[in-house]
Amino acid sequence: MPVPPRLPVLSIIVPVFNERDTLRPVLQVVRAVDFGVPAEVLVVDDGSTDGTRDLYPALRAEMPEVRFILHAANRGKGAAVRTGIAASSGGVIVVQDADLEYDPVEIRGLLLPILRGEASVVFGSRFLRKNPVRYHKYYLGNRVLSGMISLLYGARVTDAYTCYKVFAREVLADIRLESCGFEIEAELTCKLLRRGRRIMELPISYRPRSIVEGKKIRFRDAVVGMQTLTRIRFASQRTL
Repeated sequence: MPVPPRLPVLSIIVPVFNERDTLRPVLQVVRAVDFGVPAEVLVVDDGSTDGTRDLYPALRAEMPEVRFILHAANRGKGAAVRTGIAASSGGVIVVQDADLEYDPVEIRGLLLPILRGEASVVFGSRFLRKNPVRYHKYYLGNRVLSGMISLLYGARVTDAYTCYKVFAREVLADIRLESCGFEIEAELTCKLLRRGRRIMELPISYRPRSIVEGKKIRFRDAVVGMQTLTRIRFASQRTL
């Protein structure tokens, strides 16, 4: 009698927009990591136009266990993350950007507190360890946004815009996510805090890439993020 496949414990969501050069290397590393639990990988392509979509026939053949979901048009990182969460089946969820700024090996350490029952939300903070800074305006923008969240929500958060946010699925069950762009990072952080969730932060490494290499977040995203964190702080609890 065939053995049924094990249900995934960990769902790794990979939002993709114009990452032709880095997507395959990222997926190769993710697939090579032993997370200690059954894991699924969901790639959500958010309307790439740089040739990334030409890779998918070969990637599907090379990586049959990876699920590929394609948006018809570009809607933003937040929309891709929301699509991935809705399609995932694991009890723990993490986002892995489709570039080489974050090391997938470090997901293992962020996952452990959740598996041990010590936390339900773990953020990987780039600022709890000495990491290179390529653009000081991005560094300062994140620190300002994180500082505003800490001030307004009464909980210390050093890196609200980190990609590595690891959640037990149940903490997202009573949160309605709406963001389409990079403000998804502020929305997730703030709505969790409004729901009384404690965020554990652990240090991670970070290798920032340049705009020429494909970095996409811009100053206007920080402005939208500030609007988002302020709106959520003063919103009615029932609207969250």
